[in-house]
Amino acid sequence: MEESLIKRLEAAVTRLEGISSTGGGGVTTLSRGGDFSSGAGTDAAASSDPSILAYEDLISQCVGRALSAAEKIGGPVLDVTKIVAEAFATQKDLLVRIKQTQQKPDMAGLAGFLKPLNDVTMKADAMTQGRRSDFFNHLKAASDSLSALAWIAFTGKDCGMSMPIAHVEESWQMAEFYNNKVLVEYRNKDANHVEWAKALKELYLPGLRDYVKSHYALGPVWNASGKPASAPPAKGPPGAPAPPPAPVFSSESSKPSSSSNQKQGMSAVFQQLSSGAVTSGLRKVTDDMKTKNRADRSGAVSSIEKETRTTKPAFSKTGPPKLELQMGRKWAVENQIGKKDLVISDCDAKQSVYVFGCKDSVLQIQGKVNNITIDKCTKMGVVFTDVVAAFEIVNCTNVEVQCQGSAPTVSVDNTTGCQLYLNKDSLETAITTAKSSEINVMVPGTSPDGDWVEHALPQQYNHVFTEGKFETTPVSHSGA
Repeated sequence: MEESLIKRLEAAVTRLEGISSTGGGGVTTLSRGGDFSSGAGTDAAASSDPSILAYEDLISQCVGRALSAAEKIGGPVLDVTKIVAEAFATQKDLLVRIKQTQQKPDMAGLAGFLKPLNDVTMKADAMTQGRRSDFFNHLKAASDSLSALAWIAFTGKDCGMSMPIAHVEESWQMAEFYNNKVLVEYRNKDANHVEWAKALKELYLPGLRDYVKSHYALGPVWNASGKPASAPPAKGPPGAPAPPPAPVFSSESSKPSSSSNQKQGMSAVFQQLSSGAVTSGLRKVTDDMKTKNRADRSGAVSSIEKETRTTKPAFSKTGPPKLELQMGRKWAVENQIGKKDLVISDCDAKQSVYVFGCKDSVLQIQGKVNNITIDKCTKMGVVFTDVVAAFEIVNCTNVEVQCQGSAPTVSVDNTTGCQLYLNKDSLETAITTAKSSEINVMVPGTSPDGDWVEHALPQQYNHVFTEGKFETTPVSHSGA
């Protein structure tokens, strides 16, 4: 800490000497963020701001711990952890630029301003695409955690984001789903992976959350006496068009389309049909083109065609993917395949959630709802906060459910493979099972830093007729 402070002071002295040697004029110097700007004194003041120094401490301590653990593992885990470190370093540069910028830009300018952070985030997301590696849970936890850095895009209560502190906590919840998988998989196999998962969590909770709470609880503060906002210089060959900026805080694909847009689209279709513009290019079908008049078509069915029809494999038709609020009371999530970023955020305690026919997907429900039902899903993950009535799992295979708040009842019926994570506020949840197998419940350890403890629910029972009635007890197996 003392060495880094001395280096920063030496750099500031060097820049001030350069100013004095040129008469104190508007010299052009290279700022810490990597862009050329006038006024080195402003750069030095911004870089030595207490909030920037505190962020450097966060990087050196928390990010450094995650990197140290990743170096013991190597491979893709080390690569994605380096990207996390790059993202935090990029955000530090953006915070320095905010200290130097006169006023916050508009939405278009903000997207350009945050483009360096978007680019790093996309690098981490690209590592989770394609063929799934053995360290997919590590990659997904690190990639999803970077959405917490979007707190820097908060511009006010009307910007569509949660407050910065809440945004960091909510963003980590999705990453924690995969981070817990790493803890469960390696807790008795490799302590280095467990250390990495714990370091990643502490980087955000309490690390980044406490930093935002101390310095930016209401969002970034722009410098009234700074320079006008400008996007960082684009990297690439001269003359090449800049790619469109990626969204920082949300994905529009996960939001249900509004009914007004659908009505406008259908109105345009009917208007084109009535005008005849759509059918003007169609050819007229003559008599010799009709099937009943064609000589090459007869009513007899050949043996080859008959064999082809009988041996054609049967398949089940599924409806289109759906994520929408029906009648203002029921959220319908249906036929989602391979979607890892499904989110329901605008919900209340009077609404229910029904998940049907989904496969290899993850749904996050942010807020309290009345009831949640998962029906006929395979390899489905659900992360929810609070439920008023019950959480039901019916006719499913290999599902994982994480409760971050409270749930009075969890019902599992006709399901094979169910991993249920309960937090300290939901340990009194009543779990009901019927015609189900391979049900494991994970509960927190006794200490705050303790590992999760796994409990297998019995699926075999012993029934004994005693004193006029049957007494049922779980079958227990003892080692030799």
